[in-house]
Amino acid sequence: MENEFSIIDSHAHLDYPQFEGKIDEVLSRAKALGVTEVISIGVKLSAADGPRRLAEAYDNVWFSAGIHPHEASSEPDACNLQAILVAADHPKCVAIGEAGLDYFYDNAPRKVQAESFRIQIEAARQTGKPIIVHARDADADIAEILETEMSKGTFTGVLHCFSSGAELARRAIDIGFYISFSGILTFGKAQELRQIASELPAERLLVETDSPYLAPTPFRGKTNEPGYTRHVLERLAEVRNTCTERMAEQTRENTLRLFANMSAAKAVR
Repeated sequence: MENEFSIIDSHAHLDYPQFEGKIDEVLSRAKALGVTEVISIGVKLSAADGPRRLAEAYDNVWFSAGIHPHEASSEPDACNLQAILVAADHPKCVAIGEAGLDYFYDNAPRKVQAESFRIQIEAARQTGKPIIVHARDADADIAEILETEMSKGTFTGVLHCFSSGAELARRAIDIGFYISFSGILTFGKAQELRQIASELPAERLLVETDSPYLAPTPFRGKTNEPGYTRHVLERLAEVRNTCTERMAEQTRENTLRLFANMSAAKAVR
């Protein structure tokens, strides 16, 4: 595949052990596939230096700072607004999170997950940075929290690695959110998800890998990596009956609009 356009992997975990000592080659393979920029996502404040250092070391890597719902009861600062603001105070920090609710694993009490989620929404408000939302088996509560919090003061964000129902997608779009699709979109049994992807507004779509997890077809079972965003993009273009080049342009525009600090930091350098 030739690198004839520029794709952004809007959600990857480059600081995870699967990539240790391999970042140069991973980013090189991504570039060869047209994936030119990556956002490395924070899941714990206690390990926030991992994504930050990668962003500092590579011009085409950015990062977020936040607490995954799995960590809501184990992270000492999961509900510490000031600590989140400090972690996000960096020119290459483009977002808060990932935050949200996960009722599939329930690794933290649901009440604590919700409290941490709301605190991170407040951090998004105060910083003006979007919040990256993890939603699994919690559609109704995710929608209720987003809508209630939006009534208290505006913020923006994205439902990442979307695999929820059409109702959550609609309610998220209605409050100005974006929807990001991962390798799940390519899975054989994801017909309902592809139908949702075909109907959403083009200006609200993002693509991602969530690597090192959820490698798309034809790489299922292998370690996922940012370059595979290309395969997600191609399937999204197919689902929406458009060309890959146009889909790459659209999702890139959307990503830079949402994560405005990416463009701002580039302008300074």
